[in-house]
Amino acid sequence: MRVVAKFGGTSLGSGDRINRAADSVAAAVEDGHEIAVVASAMGSTTDELLDEITFETDDADRAQIVSMGERTSVRMLKAALSARGIDATFLEPGSEEWPIITDEYGEVDVEETQRRAKEVAAEMDGTVPVITGFLAEGPDGSITTLGRGGSDTTAVMMGKYMDADEVVIVTDVEGVMTGDPNVVEGARNVGEISVDELRNLSFRGAEVVAPSALSYKDGGLDVRVVHYQHGDLLSGGTSIEGEFKNLVDLRERPLACLTVAGRAIRNQPGIFNHLSDSLAESEINIDAVASGMDTVTFYIDEEEAERAENILHREVIARDELSSVTVDSPVAVVRVTGGELPNQPGIISEIVNPLAEARIQLNDIITSATSVALFVDWDDREETLELTQDLF
Repeated sequence: MRVVAKFGGTSLGSGDRINRAADSVAAAVEDGHEIAVVASAMGSTTDELLDEITFETDDADRAQIVSMGERTSVRMLKAALSARGIDATFLEPGSEEWPIITDEYGEVDVEETQRRAKEVAAEMDGTVPVITGFLAEGPDGSITTLGRGGSDTTAVMMGKYMDADEVVIVTDVEGVMTGDPNVVEGARNVGEISVDELRNLSFRGAEVVAPSALSYKDGGLDVRVVHYQHGDLLSGGTSIEGEFKNLVDLRERPLACLTVAGRAIRNQPGIFNHLSDSLAESEINIDAVASGMDTVTFYIDEEEAERAENILHREVIARDELSSVTVDSPVAVVRVTGGELPNQPGIISEIVNPLAEARIQLNDIITSATSVALFVDWDDREETLELTQDLF
């Protein structure tokens, strides 16, 4: 099996931890597996280096300085592997075999990087390449970087381009947890999670795998997160399932839009819970929710509109802070989903502007980390779908 193992800064934070990392790699190699290693800077070296740049410097000099953390790590790991009788070599920008190349705009040169990654992979049956994470090489030979979380990106990118079977992210957590173990009691490891779920969590504060890295995961590449103390690269942790797919989808059945108005609803604890529970108790599914300072809007199947209006009206009558409920239907929703959405600055305006130019009234827009939902009049659904599909 071909595996790319990425060791985060915490997992390389001391000599003992580097020894532990080298032991796990050596054990996998001795079991007959091909292993490539991606190394982050030891501990918090990169942040410490950045903190010391208190003078004016250009991007090229800054990249050279911060690269020293990763450059040190690969040398340490290579030496530790060699001490265990493992044939290893370290790769950094400027090396003849270095794989990750960026273009003049700082974006990954996919074709050249793929070609070089395959050349590195071809040598893995006899040696372990230890690759600096986070770093890349520009077309002029200069050092560039892959941005925050760049070592994760390096690992999953290399896994994809090297035709690896699995990428293992070795870090300081057991995997993806049900909650922050430093905050909640009883947090436990999640054995499996979809790439869509993790991408959304990553953009909302979960520091497990960098969102940019997950864009490189495809259905044929397994990605797993394990704790550095686990010791075994090939088992345990959390498995990340699936792949991102760009999709533009029109809901086949019309929705009804029910809006409840009230005084400063967002500042009234329990209001949303009472309203949504009242619908749930009557087995009315909520397709989407939008809120303002004085309103909460529920999108439900149009066939349930009359029943839902009566249910919500009872809540309005029962609570002094609520004033009225109104219904608008039929409403259509077109959803755009895709792993690359968060990496495209201005994507919302690119989606919305064609609708405005076509004089289509956008009733609502609800966004998440990896999706955009467009709510329009039912009669405008086909044109909205067509205009949106043209963008993707």
